[in-house]
Amino acid sequence: MRDGWQELAGLVLPVDCAGCGAVRVLVCAECRDALSGAGEGPVRPSPRPAGLPVVRAAAVYEGAVRSLLLAHKERGALPLAGVLGAGLAAAVLAGGVGGAGGAGGAGDVALVPVPSARRQVRARGHDPARRIARAAAGRLRRAGVPARVAPVLGLRRAVADQAGLGARQRRENLAGALAVRRGGWRLMAGAARIVLVDDLITTGATLAEAARAVRAAGLVAGPGIGPGAVLRAAVVAAPADSFRRVERAPRLCAPRTEQKSCE
Repeated sequence: MRDGWQELAGLVLPVDCAGCGAVRVLVCAECRDALSGAGEGPVRPSPRPAGLPVVRAAAVYEGAVRSLLLAHKERGALPLAGVLGAGLAAAVLAGGVGGAGGAGGAGDVALVPVPSARRQVRARGHDPARRIARAAAGRLRRAGVPARVAPVLGLRRAVADQAGLGARQRRENLAGALAVRRGGWRLMAGAARIVLVDDLITTGATLAEAARAVRAAGLVAGPGIGPGAVLRAAVVAAPADSFRRVERAPRLCAPRTEQKSCE
């Protein structure tokens, strides 16, 4: 009921854009464009944690995108899940999920949200990654991709707050912390693509631990999942310096008899 009242209040009360402050609009056109997927790309934290799958991000974590994510996550602006979910869906599509029988192959796309600690869910009143994943799944289905949310991961021990921790400390903090819940196989039945999803990637430690848990449970390829099921990851945003640049193929030099320069 709390979620419902928060969403209703956000829809009927005058608000300013959570991204840039434009008056009387939940998300202005410019801020919405920032999550359209135009800035989408592959990301790779440095150093890259072992086991991290291929990750795609919809936008750079700065400016309006950062403000929108924080407003949704920390200030309970629940209606923002729609525009954030659209960005996440763009990142998932860029990862090559395809549609039924399309480039991604037959079968469902299972979006597996990274779980929040129970104390964080209680404090915030919602689970941000799971809410954004639901919005993304709806957007994907409207695009013809059979997608669903499969919340199969859970914390099996307490972890410290990640804020202020470095990359190595985050890996140590999360090592072995996630596990697939009992009955996870049933939730994943029929999935040909498994996409770990979160709102943000920084060091990659959380997604790497989620990938370890999924692999350890045998969900990537096995009975009911489909032969060769692919594991990927997608997020709404990532720091600018983690986006991988597309390397151009080196120009071949002409034969020495014709060569004037090779720069």
